[in-house]
Parts: sequence; structure tokens; C-alpha cells
Amino acid sequence: QVQLVESGGGLVLPGGSLRLSCAASGFTFSSYAMSWYRQAPGKQRELVATITLGGSTNYADSVKGRFTISRDNAKNEVSLQMNSLKPEDTAVYYCNARLWDGSFGTWRDYWGQGTQVTVSS
Repeated sequence: QVQLVESGGGLVLPGGSLRLSCAASGFTFSSYAMSWYRQAPGKQRELVATITLGGSTNYADSVKGRFTISRDNAKNEVSLQMNSLKPEDTAVYYCNARLWDGSFGTWRDYWGQGTQVTVSS
């Protein structure tokens, strides 16, 4: 079955850096775009960054120039390098895969368990 396992969260000072990783299994990783989302307390989950199967990237305006998403198809892994972190980046970060479900003829979202990122002095 599809599994997404995030790692790398933690507590960091403002201006610091963290690298999140997501290990994927149960599907043909290289055939799908992958995304990172985040959800802060009391807020809706928001899209942070996406990387297509071809390696093109898109970012939320709030993280452009500070975050970098990358993928390693040999390792079935997607990463999020976060630099110049701000307190407003504090959230639970989720790895996402949107996969085609041929049985139902629709796209289906899969999520990891999430990893907490706290930016605070």
C-alpha cells in the first residue's frame, strides 16, 4: 500500500534552517508529482511546494526564495530544504502524493503522518 513517511522536523531559531525528507513506497514514485503542505494551529492546510515528475517546481509566495523542494527518484524520496525560517513557518508539515486510482477513475490524495516544525527563540 502507499506509504509516505516524513522526517526532519524540530525546533529551530528564527533565521535557521531545516531539511525535511519524505520516504515514499507502494507506487511508481517517478511517475507522479509530489508536494509538501503545512498546517498551522487554527488554520487550513496550505500548499507549500510541488515538484513535477519532470523536476519543475512551484512554491507558495510566502516561501519563495527560502524553501527548495527536490526529489531523488532512485531513493523514492522528496525533500524540502527550508532556510531563513520565520516564526510564521511554524506548522505541521505533510508530504503529499496525488495518485490516479484506476478503479474509480479519479485522483486520490495520500498523506504522511506529518512532522512538526517550530520556529521560535
